[in-house]
Amino acid sequence: MRGRTPRGPEIVDQLEGTDEARVRLKAILETLAGQLGITEAAARLGLTPQRVHMLREQALEAALAALATQPLGRPPSAPASEQEQIDGLRQENERLQRQVAASKLREEVALVLPRRKRRGEKKRRNTSER
Repeated sequence: MRGRTPRGPEIVDQLEGTDEARVRLKAILETLAGQLGITEAAARLGLTPQRVHMLREQALEAALAALATQPLGRPPSAPASEQEQIDGLRQENERLQRQVAASKLREEVALVLPRRKRRGEKKRRNTSER
């Protein structure tokens, strides 16, 4: 075999977790690798063989769930409820109606008032008077 020799259950020592959980996981991995029997693991952990079988099954199910493919990217945000959407649209409609009313009012005022000189605009001379 070429390359590095694969690390076995010793890799558990580098993982984060409680000491008790590390000892249990290491014993479970040793049973899976055939380095340790179930009864020996039960004696080491101070558990019954049935409990070691249950822990082993739970560990494998958790590992399987963790290795399942997950959808890529950020999960979609929860859609707002129908009533929230209606309320939001109603508020937006009222805001837009106020803007239209204000715009019409500005237009009417501009039509009624005489044309005023704007900033930076020079007075026009009436060229017909010369």
